[in-house]
Amino acid sequence: MRAARASSVLDGGSLVLNPDEGPDPVLAGALRVAEALEGGASSLIGVWQRAPLQAIAKLHALAAADLTDDDRLGRPRADAGVGRRLEMLADVVTTTRVPAPVLAAVAHGELLVLAPFGVADGVVARGVSRLATIASGLDTRGLGVPEQFWMQKPGDYRAAARGFESGTREGLTAWLVNSSHALKAGAREALAIAEAASKK
Repeated sequence: MRAARASSVLDGGSLVLNPDEGPDPVLAGALRVAEALEGGASSLIGVWQRAPLQAIAKLHALAAADLTDDDRLGRPRADAGVGRRLEMLADVVTTTRVPAPVLAAVAHGELLVLAPFGVADGVVARGVSRLATIASGLDTRGLGVPEQFWMQKPGDYRAAARGFESGTREGLTAWLVNSSHALKAGAREALAIAEAASKK
């Protein structure tokens, strides 16, 4: 729940559900994505490992269900280069062997800056980052909350994303470092949540 709320805020959504105003569509989408990945036992894990573009499309359908027309759910923009870059990302996911934090950061960064769908791209990018850490075994149960770190430092998050987009050595390094800090902070947050729950 914390991950979904933080992810929602980073995309301009609400931090809380307000029954008087109706459901915030960004938060509702982030909650659906979080639920689909909950506990790490999701069927999306196998899809991600075999056909990552299908997993990305599914996450978009969940994230954007209240934000766009049904016929646009899971369908990337037709702009030049979007399809090719998504194919390249799928190749990286299925054929390269890099450490899990690097793969999660690259997939997250690429989807964040490419914005392949034009709506709910940030929620999808962070969901894919989580999916990559679960599938790799880094965070098998998906308990880490890196979104909390990014939400607390949104300026740093956006600056690091611009660095990733630049493609420079310094920019890519800053993105990888920021992502690694978020994973570490997310693991600490998960531990604190577990410890607090065990004392109740």
